Amino acid sequence: MELDWLLAPPLPQTFPHSLPRQQMLYRRLRDAILSGRLASGTRLPASRVLAASLKIARNTVLFAYEQLVAEGCLVADRQGTRVAALPARPAVRSATEDAPAARQRLSARAAAALQPELAREVAALPFSPGVPDFGAFPFRSWRACLERAWRDAGWRQLGYAAHGGDPALREALAGHLTSVRGLSMDAAQIVITSGTQAALDLCARLLGDHGDTVWAENPGYLAARVAFGLAGLQVHDVPVDAEGLSPCEDDWRHHPPRLIMITPSHQYPTGRVMSLPRRLALIERARRSGAWIIEDDYDSEFRRTGPAPPALFGLQADAPVVYVGTFSKTLYPGLRLGYIVLPQAIAADFARATAQATRAGQGIEQRALADFIRRGHYTTHLRRMRARYAARQAALRAALREAFGPRVELSGGEAGLHLVMWLPSEIRDTEVVKRAAELGLGVRALGSYARAPMMCNGLVLGYGNLEEGMVSEGVRRLAVAVGRRDSDGRGVERRVF
Repeated sequence: MELDWLLAPPLPQTFPHSLPRQQMLYRRLRDAILSGRLASGTRLPASRVLAASLKIARNTVLFAYEQLVAEGCLVADRQGTRVAALPARPAVRSATEDAPAARQRLSARAAAALQPELAREVAALPFSPGVPDFGAFPFRSWRACLERAWRDAGWRQLGYAAHGGDPALREALAGHLTSVRGLSMDAAQIVITSGTQAALDLCARLLGDHGDTVWAENPGYLAARVAFGLAGLQVHDVPVDAEGLSPCEDDWRHHPPRLIMITPSHQYPTGRVMSLPRRLALIERARRSGAWIIEDDYDSEFRRTGPAPPALFGLQADAPVVYVGTFSKTLYPGLRLGYIVLPQAIAADFARATAQATRAGQGIEQRALADFIRRGHYTTHLRRMRARYAARQAALRAALREAFGPRVELSGGEAGLHLVMWLPSEIRDTEVVKRAAELGLGVRALGSYARAPMMCNGLVLGYGNLEEGMVSEGVRRLAVAVGRRDSDGRGVERRVF
């Protein structure tokens, strides 16, 4: 039997060129057996014979044979070594043949995670929404907290984190939320998660059952739809108006919700704030319907004008509200830490179920964050960033009005890290976004956040990572993308605002 091809080039692309010979021989033999090139029952040369034929050490052949015998690909007995009887490999279909009906594929639920508009930017470009100012991060204070956490760590901190989160972080966070957001709560009501997306996933799986209906804001946070879809929930879109989520009687009657997802403090992406009457009415109706409200307190930390509106959580005793927050915008996304605040009635059971559904990590980071909050660094950082972002928003507003005129319509400035610039109907936001990308801008189309029949036409302009010195140049490029000015900055005759 001619087996020179076992070590002869060319090597398959899946094999690293630096493989030891024993590994190369083993993999070539295994692939030949599994592909049918070496048929079942084929006798292989004795180890000495094959080693001499390939001019390699006998131990190299023995290694390959022994490994394949252990895996069931070869059978060794007194008669020698032969290929084991394996199931027949199905014939390979050509590209022109119909694919089998039962071909391997992702689940139908996975389609929720494959929407093209969910693609993330490779880099944080100017005007990319949701990107904080990494340059202003308090590296020295955070590094000191991390060093203390590692210095005081023991072997327990190298395993999974405590169920529900590190007790020190839950205590520190409870104090912060009580003083800053006025939430009436204790540490036992907090479950630490690996960010908002993980929190929404847990809420979808532990508060809803497969096939239940969840209400989503329209336009709204696209990644929330992914979490709900992957959990097998039916997403029903409810429009957002100037006062926030605006369900009608038909929504309650024909699409009764089990979960209601809202961003009331700074609706994403429109930036609108849910009014107090709307909040109270939603709580009462959800209570009567047996629904849970998931309150994502998005960007409430960066409030511009006056105190943040009261959270739905705690507005009424025993309100069916679960409060979700994250440190991705206030600190940095790579920290991957968020939290859920739960009503006392379900907090203990939710935490136990979470411990079975996930295995928490980042024990050292959790301890460092607890220290960071206790020492006042977190509050100081928020205060500094609030002023910094307010100055950037003011510069952006002024530049937009100068470039597009005083009639340009802007919204969403009460809080957060982005503005919405509404466009006239004759200018499509999706086309502007394509041109803006060619000019190095990360602006998003407002319409991509909406589902029919809701129609939105505008631009979501993030300014968290936009230095004040970059604002003028960024707006100049944006004006080119909109068609307000040509590439030389000269005004065109047709006015669009």
